[in-house]
Amino acid sequence: MATTKTATLTFRIDPGLKEALRTAAHREHRSIANMVEVLIRDYCGRNGIPIPEYPPQPGGNNKKQK
Repeated sequence: MATTKTATLTFRIDPGLKEALRTAAHREHRSIANMVEVLIRDYCGRNGIPIPEYPPQPGGNNKKQK
Protein backbone atom coordinates (compact mmCIF):
# COMPACT_ATOMS: atom_id res chain seq x y z
CA MET A 1 0.00 0.00 0.00
CA ALA A 2 1.41 3.37 -1.04
CA THR A 3 1.97 5.99 1.61
CA THR A 4 0.24 9.29 0.91
CA LYS A 5 1.48 12.68 1.99
CA THR A 6 -0.51 14.38 4.67
CA ALA A 7 -1.52 18.01 4.93
CA THR A 8 -1.06 20.13 8.01
CA LEU A 9 -4.11 21.69 9.62
CA THR A 10 -3.72 24.24 12.39
CA PHE A 11 -6.69 25.71 14.19
CA ARG A 12 -7.77 27.12 17.54
CA ILE A 13 -10.34 25.32 19.64
CA ASP A 14 -12.09 25.89 22.95
CA PRO A 15 -10.06 24.23 25.74
CA GLY A 16 -13.09 22.19 26.84
CA LEU A 17 -13.55 20.78 23.33
CA LYS A 18 -9.85 19.97 23.16
CA GLU A 19 -10.08 18.05 26.42
CA ALA A 20 -13.15 16.15 25.16
CA LEU A 21 -11.25 15.32 21.96
CA ARG A 22 -8.26 14.14 23.99
CA THR A 23 -10.55 11.93 26.10
CA ALA A 24 -12.27 10.47 23.03
CA ALA A 25 -8.91 9.75 21.38
CA HIS A 26 -7.58 8.12 24.54
CA ARG A 27 -10.65 5.88 24.89
CA GLU A 28 -10.21 4.65 21.31
CA HIS A 29 -6.41 4.33 21.58
CA ARG A 30 -5.92 6.93 18.84
CA SER A 31 -3.84 10.05 18.44
CA ILE A 32 -5.69 13.34 18.52
CA ALA A 33 -4.95 13.85 14.81
CA ASN A 34 -6.34 10.42 13.95
CA MET A 35 -9.42 11.04 16.09
CA VAL A 36 -10.10 14.30 14.21
CA GLU A 37 -9.77 12.39 10.91
CA VAL A 38 -12.20 9.69 12.12
CA LEU A 39 -14.72 12.33 13.22
CA ILE A 40 -14.49 14.17 9.89
CA ARG A 41 -14.87 10.93 7.89
CA ASP A 42 -17.87 9.96 10.02
CA TYR A 43 -19.52 13.35 9.53
CA CYS A 44 -18.91 13.30 5.78
CA GLY A 45 -20.26 9.76 5.49
CA ARG A 46 -23.44 10.62 7.40
CA ASN A 47 -24.02 13.79 5.37
CA GLY A 48 -23.21 12.57 1.86
CA ILE A 49 -20.03 14.60 1.47
CA PRO A 50 -17.55 12.78 -0.81
CA ILE A 51 -13.92 12.65 0.24
CA PRO A 52 -11.62 12.92 -2.82
CA GLU A 53 -8.76 10.46 -3.16
CA TYR A 54 -5.23 11.88 -3.13
CA PRO A 55 -3.10 11.28 -5.05
CA PRO A 56 -5.60 10.96 -7.91
CA GLN A 57 -5.97 7.40 -9.19
CA PRO A 58 -5.22 6.91 -12.91
CA GLY A 59 -8.44 6.63 -14.93
CA GLY A 60 -10.57 7.58 -11.94
CA ASN A 61 -13.08 10.39 -11.61
CA ASN A 62 -11.15 12.67 -9.25
CA LYS A 63 -12.76 16.04 -9.91
CA LYS A 64 -12.86 18.25 -6.87
CA GLN A 65 -16.31 18.62 -5.35
CA LYS A 66 -17.73 22.11 -4.75
